[in-house]
Amino acid sequence: MSPFPTRRKFLQICAASGVLGAIAVAGDGLMIEPNMPILVSIEVPLSRLHESWEGFRIAHLSDFHYDDYFSVVPLRRAIDIVNRLQPDLIVLTGDFVTAPMRVSKGARADAAVAAVEPCAQLLSTLRAGRVLAVLGNHDLNTNATHITAVLQSHAIEVLRNRSIALERGGQRLWVAGVDDVLEGKPDLKLALSQVPPAEPVVLLAHEPDWADHAARRPIDLQLSGHSHGGQIRLPIIGPPYLPPLGRKYPRGIRRIGPLVLYTNSGIGTIGIPMRLNCPPEVTMITLRAAPSGRH
Repeated sequence: MSPFPTRRKFLQICAASGVLGAIAVAGDGLMIEPNMPILVSIEVPLSRLHESWEGFRIAHLSDFHYDDYFSVVPLRRAIDIVNRLQPDLIVLTGDFVTAPMRVSKGARADAAVAAVEPCAQLLSTLRAGRVLAVLGNHDLNTNATHITAVLQSHAIEVLRNRSIALERGGQRLWVAGVDDVLEGKPDLKLALSQVPPAEPVVLLAHEPDWADHAARRPIDLQLSGHSHGGQIRLPIIGPPYLPPLGRKYPRGIRRIGPLVLYTNSGIGTIGIPMRLNCPPEVTMITLRAAPSGRH
């Protein structure tokens, strides 16, 4: 008897291996990868940053899409990661809840609104000098007023077309936030109205592709989410779907003229609670005073 399988048997083995491989990939995408956030640490030099801000650390989280079964798991783990790192500032770039496909007065809309309370309770355990946030398109499509109120009741400041100044060593760093670009009324001019032209600005904007617009203003760094990094990234092909205003800069660091953009891949999921080649992300950003920014 030949030690080698017949052609038919060989094809059966290949088919079985393919099925097992597909099951393994699906299992990883559904049960392991969505629940295991990774830490991405980057250093960002800013030319207008005063040396007193050298080494300032910002933890960035985004796209929570809170529910009691799936996203709660990676969110708890992400919070543990952040708290161990003890950042100076924490920023949250929107989509705390998931809007139903059709916003109505039905049970799905009620559940979406209700999800912000346990999400905010968990996020209130984040430890930093300050926690700042902007809303995302799902928040606007659910109940922006209520979501804002709940977040702020848990010491999470929501920036809707406004900015705040942080001070260190007698120098200021501004953090500005705009209303959601897709569903709200973003007003960058209003958000920056109190900012002196020479002082550095970090902008929180849910949709990353808006960086093309923000780069026309004196903004040093934009932090965004929205795209989930693609959520499912197939080999060679990449993500089969990316949302509007999340297609040009779907993840990672980019430079658009004088502006540095970072797009966080998010914590939660939309649709199928699955991630593939795109795990949940905690970003730790360390600001550096570039040579031209030293005084």
